[in-house]
Amino acid sequence: MVRQARGSGRTAIAGTSAAERGTEIAEGDDTVDAQLHRRLGRADLRAVPEARRAVRELLRGWGKPGRSETAELLTSELVTNALVHTDDEAVLTATVSPAGLRVEVRDSVPGRPRPTVATADDGTHGRGLVLVQSLADSWGVRAQGAGKVVWFELAAGAA
Repeated sequence: MVRQARGSGRTAIAGTSAAERGTEIAEGDDTVDAQLHRRLGRADLRAVPEARRAVRELLRGWGKPGRSETAELLTSELVTNALVHTDDEAVLTATVSPAGLRVEVRDSVPGRPRPTVATADDGTHGRGLVLVQSLADSWGVRAQGAGKVVWFELAAGAA
């Protein structure tokens, strides 16, 4: 399924079962891998709530209670960082498998972000990666091309 979200680039949500990929399915296995791929416009902070909605839709019925909300929060933190701290587009990819969720945000800035403890003078800034570090089952940063990918993973069964 591909859809156009208001005021942003194309969003693709693709789901393929093992049968559709031409692989064997174990008896009783009705799992579906799904992926969200979205191009985020340069400095377009309207993309943040739209990314949350897209992830919510992708994760409908996924994982234990609260996992979807955690995924939305962490996704919005990565998207916000990419749009606030870069001067170019970013790309959001979220992949759901039976084991869990992996969200990646790619941007064109090579600098490696680091979690920092915010002070009272920071207002609402400076807490995003600390939240990711605290709530994700795993997270990291890897170089890609001229930029980087910041990612996190949540296991489907974790509480």
